[in-house]
Amino acid sequence: MTSEPLAEPPADRPRRTSEATKAAILAAARARFAEHGYERTTIRGVAGDAGIDASMVMRYFGSKEQLFEAALAIDLKLPDVRDVPPDDVPALFVRHFLDRWEGDPTDDALLVLLRSAVTNDQAAARMRDVFARQVAPAVLAALPPGPDAPARAALLSAQLLGLALARYLLRLPPVLALAPEQVEELYAPALAAVLTPGRPL
Repeated sequence: MTSEPLAEPPADRPRRTSEATKAAILAAARARFAEHGYERTTIRGVAGDAGIDASMVMRYFGSKEQLFEAALAIDLKLPDVRDVPPDDVPALFVRHFLDRWEGDPTDDALLVLLRSAVTNDQAAARMRDVFARQVAPAVLAALPPGPDAPARAALLSAQLLGLALARYLLRLPPVLALAPEQVEELYAPALAAVLTPGRPL
């Protein structure tokens, strides 16, 4: 079994600052984890993509597991919907996630996490934690109290993850062909159905 060669940065490349080096490593790590998953991503591969020696990755992050943790630090920056008219909430959630994902999906920690969670227990646990701590409270704020409110919040999370899977990871052509505005228009009613109090689940 041959190891991956280390990429030597060009001699004329300007010296990076510590923060720039860490940012380059994290960007390369997210792209690798997104494409290959946790198991097939290597420190050498990340280092090569970042244009540095593998020892620098270890210096900043210590291990592949710690690099994975750092690459998956997620703040969804979800909107506060407490004062938003209920009819506007579904489209607001769809638009928020589309705005997040449409830039560079390979550098989005949530999508990296979604791809890795299928095969990696650590990633799956982190995904559950993100949705329990960030998404569920944001959705519950849009719902009147009730025994089925947590289930409705969980189903909305499932719908958003399904959109991410179809559009950005599986890249299903009919879903990929839609403009973001079309996705919002077509998908918001599906979220509304789950968020409507009193509507059977």
